[in-house]
Amino acid sequence: MSLKREIAESLLSIGAVRFSPEEPFTWASGIKSPIYCDNRLTMSYPGVRKRIAEGLAELIRTEYPEAEVIAGTATAGIPHAAWVSDLMDKPMIYIRSKPKGHGRGNQIEGELKEGSRTVIIEDLISTGGSSLTAAAAAKEAGADILGVVSIFTYGLEKAEKNFGEADLRHHSLTDFDALANAAAESGAIPRDSLPGLIDWHGKLRKGELL
Repeated sequence: MSLKREIAESLLSIGAVRFSPEEPFTWASGIKSPIYCDNRLTMSYPGVRKRIAEGLAELIRTEYPEAEVIAGTATAGIPHAAWVSDLMDKPMIYIRSKPKGHGRGNQIEGELKEGSRTVIIEDLISTGGSSLTAAAAAKEAGADILGVVSIFTYGLEKAEKNFGEADLRHHSLTDFDALANAAAESGAIPRDSLPGLIDWHGKLRKGELL
């Protein structure tokens, strides 16, 4: 079994992915979605979170072998960055979406040395906005951002455009297609719901719903 399929099945097995075509979920952007992926649930399942950490570490070793620092996005990327940095025996930082409103006003916590080759860990990529915000903040602080790794991606064209414009690479453990197919085969969704789900994703991917 491929790692992409394995992670998709793991997310389904713990209920991190919910399907509700009749009563769609509403994303922060206002998009109505028949699927909701809550990767925060992985924290409560040691076996799943360990496999995800191993997968992310392997992605980093393969795609960014020169990485020196592991960065987590606040808040969902922080625990995964901690587990991965421990596995790889590397320093970790985390990056807020904006500077803290009190104390020292830090946006980045942890020690980030000038020129440190850094990989950012994100739990999920839709348009890539939070990852790119984190990358910009770390770059401004002097980091050399190598790229982003995530647990899941929707594979949207807008994300590809945004990452391309920022000249930033990204890789994910699993994606929408693997998740939808695993869900249909496991019975998490009826097989006759799959075409509608794929049609929705196709429109979303092309930006027709954004």
